Amino acid sequence: MTVCLHCGQEQGEGAASAALAADGAGPFCCSGCAAAYDLVRGLGLGRYYDRRSVDPSARPLRPDDDAPAIDYSPHARLEADGGQSLHLMVDGLQCAACVWLIETALGRQPGVVQARLNMTTRRLTLRWNPAETDANAVVGTVTQLGYRVAPFDPDRLGGAQAKTEKELLRAMAVAGFAMGNVMLLSVSVWAGHSQGMGTATRDLMHWISALICMPAIAYALRPFARSAFAALRRGRTNMDVPVTIGVLLATGMSLFETMNSGLHAYFDGAVMLLFFLLIGRYLDQRARGRARSAAEQLLGLRANAVTILREDGTSAVVTPEQVSPGTVILVATGERVPVDGRVLDGVSDLDTALITGETVPGSVRPGDQVFAGMLNLTAPLRLTVTAVGEGTLLAEIVRLMEVAEQGRAKYVAVADRVSRLYAPVVHVAALSTFTTWTVIGGAPWQVALMNAVAVLIITCPCALALAVPVVQVIASGRLMRQGTLLKNATALERLAVIDTVVFDKTGTLTEGRPTPQLDGVDPEDLRLAVSLAGASRHPLARALASALPGVPVAAGVREIPGAGLEWDGADGVIRLGSRRFTGAPDDALDAGGPELWLARPGAAAPQRILFHDAPRPDAAAVVRGLKARGLDVRLLSGDRRGAVAAVAERLGIADWRAEQTPADKTAALAELAGQGRRVLMVGDGLNDAPALAAASVSMSPSTAVDVSQTAADVVFQGRMLRPIVESVEVARRSGRLVKQNFAIALLYNLCAVPLAMAGLLTPLLAALAMSSSSLIVILNALRLARGSVVKDLGNGRASLSDRDRGEPGRAGAGGVSVGAEVRSV
Repeated sequence: MTVCLHCGQEQGEGAASAALAADGAGPFCCSGCAAAYDLVRGLGLGRYYDRRSVDPSARPLRPDDDAPAIDYSPHARLEADGGQSLHLMVDGLQCAACVWLIETALGRQPGVVQARLNMTTRRLTLRWNPAETDANAVVGTVTQLGYRVAPFDPDRLGGAQAKTEKELLRAMAVAGFAMGNVMLLSVSVWAGHSQGMGTATRDLMHWISALICMPAIAYALRPFARSAFAALRRGRTNMDVPVTIGVLLATGMSLFETMNSGLHAYFDGAVMLLFFLLIGRYLDQRARGRARSAAEQLLGLRANAVTILREDGTSAVVTPEQVSPGTVILVATGERVPVDGRVLDGVSDLDTALITGETVPGSVRPGDQVFAGMLNLTAPLRLTVTAVGEGTLLAEIVRLMEVAEQGRAKYVAVADRVSRLYAPVVHVAALSTFTTWTVIGGAPWQVALMNAVAVLIITCPCALALAVPVVQVIASGRLMRQGTLLKNATALERLAVIDTVVFDKTGTLTEGRPTPQLDGVDPEDLRLAVSLAGASRHPLARALASALPGVPVAAGVREIPGAGLEWDGADGVIRLGSRRFTGAPDDALDAGGPELWLARPGAAAPQRILFHDAPRPDAAAVVRGLKARGLDVRLLSGDRRGAVAAVAERLGIADWRAEQTPADKTAALAELAGQGRRVLMVGDGLNDAPALAAASVSMSPSTAVDVSQTAADVVFQGRMLRPIVESVEVARRSGRLVKQNFAIALLYNLCAVPLAMAGLLTPLLAALAMSSSSLIVILNALRLARGSVVKDLGNGRASLSDRDRGEPGRAGAGGVSVGAEVRSV
């Protein structure tokens, strides 16, 4: 085995001769890696190879020749100073050395003013002088190094979410500042009670406390007060209602006591209560928003530009929103179809995997309908736009998703269900305390009101408010370190109770790339087929050419769109392509997967080359692991029966269905739901989006289309499926911790409420007791951060966390450093 000097990937025998650098260095797995190596060395950045740490589970740092060309010019923004800027998402970052390499390489390009890359968010911000360079030239430097990039609009990345988090953080800071200062004054008052403090001094301390607390409470109470008033206007109640009432009553009563030179004021208890409540609310917001914002970064990728053809023959590049039905557009070879349309001119092959799940490209001719998201493979097409906006197939799929989501929308978070019972009980307890002390006990109304306020504070839902979000924060943080992003607040709760897992096939259980099966193929025929395949961008041809990289490409190969390749050999025309194009017998056994046929003069019959879409490396182990946890595993695919049957048999999935449309998948999940099953759906294609929305809970890989990621509750990164098992285990453990936290909160209330109703607790002591229960809940939830939750899947690498990678500095094959070590460069 040899190792590519650039991407660090092990190669099979014979790969050493695939490509060499300009200075003769090698080996490289492909010419793209050799060119990238020349670029790095030419810029004087060769120490990158000494400083980097290669993660074997991440995508190889290999230039992608198969990726369609993207025109980045429409995405560039004109700045006030006359320069241009562009925001990109970068895929393939593995360590700090990658950041250094990209920034330094871009900084040495003529005209580039700024290049800043964030390792955590993977955002690259570029600024350049348009008089010296352009967007495509600047971005080309990054793609030549082997990284994948896509433009995105930063304005789409959850501005409202960030605004809410900042508001809560400011409110928490104000409440914390006020609490710290008022507690110092309260300590002085408490000490003064036993040391003969005069009334005037005590009143001064209370007034200073009031001056600090009143503005702080008015500012920090807003998040709870808005929610409480909104609930009351709708004739309902929630946990924010008793919080708001308790804080306002404690503050108002303390101000009344201060104005009348009373002995006690409880500004400290009110502001302490508010501070701890804001901690819980902020953690809840982070639990819901942090992972969501990370997923929105994935969903913010937008690289669609449409080339329209005007009546005078000129062309222009516009965004899809600027296209109207009837417009004629050009889709070049290698581009994705940007809108729904009908073929006006041209014959080509289209990769429809994102729409149908079919692994074999299909041919289109004038008059055929095509849809946005399909990839044009072999020849340019002119299309007449037939649908935009709500009339597209994409819009129809979104409508299916909305219908499917109506069932899931009935699911209510555990904390919300508890709050429906909690708020009325708290109000009744506080009112009963006030009534009992005034009517039966004959106490002054001030004393009765203080006892009622103590009940409101002691029952304040800090522990309840923290029970769910603190577990979610720890769980989502653990999963995020492994590249799994939780997008929905109730995803963990629903994931913990699933009993059935339904997989899509293409791109989910499998790699989504065809691999040729060369056993039994005549070596001479194979070399001839590879020499023809090297001239095409068809996925099957590219896969065949990659299997034997040292074979030179034949000159003069003609590509017949929708059919195959032909070449004038010494003995006649040689063809490589479909069964009909090569004259292969129609009664040949269907192998259940993609195939190419080679027909050559003098041969008795065409030679068949079979392909299969290889399962992900840990797919079989994950299926076994899910079954071992008592889950029923099924397979729904839009692919052909033969291909689906082969994958299902290989992975041990007995229940499978093939040739499923988006509506079929949704109906199948509805059938399972009707049987009382709680289903986890895992898919990546556009045809999976309605099913993802219809399932009880759903997961999608980060390579999925935008709509599928939008529909999914959980998005996981990397090429492994282990995050699915990890997420299920973390969800189950989180569910147990949440139940324990609710039990702790209930036990605390059962012990403390009678004391408060009996008048044995002041509002300050109630606030201290409430804070103690919150700390216990947090400490209990922290147990989730310790230990491994998945131990039965072998050594398959599925996470992006440092602790799951190799030991720092450990040398991999060929001396390439493997592990999580990050060193400054």
